Amino acid sequence: MNAPRVGTPSNKTAVLAIILVSYTIIVLDISIVITALPKIRVGLGFSETGLSWVQSAYTLAFGGLLLLGARAGDILGRRRMFNAGLMLFTAASLAVGLAQSPAMLIAARAAQGIGAAVLAPSTLAILQTTFAAGTERTRAVAYYGAVAGVATSIGLVLGGVLADWLTWRVGFFINLPIGLALMLITPRYIAETERHTGRFDLAGALSSTLGMTALVYGIVRSATAGWSDPFTFAPVTFGVLLLAFLIFNEWRAEQPIMPLRLFDSRERTGAYVARVLFLGAMMGFWFFMTQFMQGVMNYSPLGAGVGFLPMTLANFAVALGVARLTQRFGNARLLACGLGVTLVGMAWLSRLSADTSYLTGIALPMILIGIGQGGTLSPLTVSGIAGVEASDAGAASGLVNVAHQLGASLGLGVLVVVFAAARGVGTLDARTLLAHRVANALNAGTAMLGLALIAVVALIVRPGHAAEAAGISERRAA
Repeated sequence: MNAPRVGTPSNKTAVLAIILVSYTIIVLDISIVITALPKIRVGLGFSETGLSWVQSAYTLAFGGLLLLGARAGDILGRRRMFNAGLMLFTAASLAVGLAQSPAMLIAARAAQGIGAAVLAPSTLAILQTTFAAGTERTRAVAYYGAVAGVATSIGLVLGGVLADWLTWRVGFFINLPIGLALMLITPRYIAETERHTGRFDLAGALSSTLGMTALVYGIVRSATAGWSDPFTFAPVTFGVLLLAFLIFNEWRAEQPIMPLRLFDSRERTGAYVARVLFLGAMMGFWFFMTQFMQGVMNYSPLGAGVGFLPMTLANFAVALGVARLTQRFGNARLLACGLGVTLVGMAWLSRLSADTSYLTGIALPMILIGIGQGGTLSPLTVSGIAGVEASDAGAASGLVNVAHQLGASLGLGVLVVVFAAARGVGTLDARTLLAHRVANALNAGTAMLGLALIAVVALIVRPGHAAEAAGISERRAA
């Protein structure tokens, strides 16, 4: 089996399939564990707030090292880094499935995140350089963005099925045959990119990773220890200082991992901000709703997974039509509508209580959330890489994924604090208190979605309308 030479044209259908399958397992491992969280908590002895680190260890390592992974692909070759990331991700998946303690599980999830950080930027960068700008690339990016929502939704159901019928560990073991198959076929269909001389911005990579980790740790700790606790205040302060240093470092670095010129575009900036807020809200939705369905409604993990089906099916249906919807309505309008529908669904869902009916209080708003998610993620991806030069393809794709993963971990950290702070009025039984806390967290998630919609309208929709109006005026004058 001969590997194509550098720059050799590849079978574009095969390339797209490899990219989508690899991105699917990355995103799937964010959600496949969610419906199994109550079983993981009991089986391995996690605390109520410590359970969030099953997710955050993965998303923080993933998001914090993404920019370095993107830079490595630009310098060392994207196919080479694609395979390296795939190998680490696959090996770490095995370690997660074999974990016997909270520490082992969190360490293995962090290793998984590092593998994903190397793998993910190469997927979107290869997609950008394989498909020509215009309709061809728009369609490919639409499929890529759709995978983020569809794979997450499928993971919720699949995780519940496996946790109930077999064990949650199987959800990670299935990455082994998929990863090995991808490693075998990738050299045949994906051409290696040229290697370039350059430096790795280690200061930027370390400050971004450690800064976000310290910030999320402090936020989550505040839920149990309070903000006056020195081990809460110190990490938060340290995290903010490191993130400030990151911006300073990227401004002065000769070869930054996060070129600040990527923020020159209002559309890209709006997409990054909205993605952070959107994923924060959605991660909270997945994390807390599985606990609501199992802890309040007494569903099994399988029942909770099936409980997410209204969202999953709606998401899947809309995501399949995103390319056509984008051509008809435009990327900006579709994005704003998707966020608006998600906002309405989340606001409706946040009204739940211990006596809420599944059909009217959960299933119906979930349908809206699924429709909105299906119409939001692809347009966010398109806007996040809009107008990027080929030389910045890796950095831009890395930043899209950074916003995705760090938004999830930071948003979940904030919502865990909101969840823990809710006490209710009077003495509540455990079931009623859990419902009250989940509703509070979903209210905060609704606020995040509202801010995301404001960012999209202000930075993407209105400037786009202004540019369109100016173009019409120029054509009339001519």
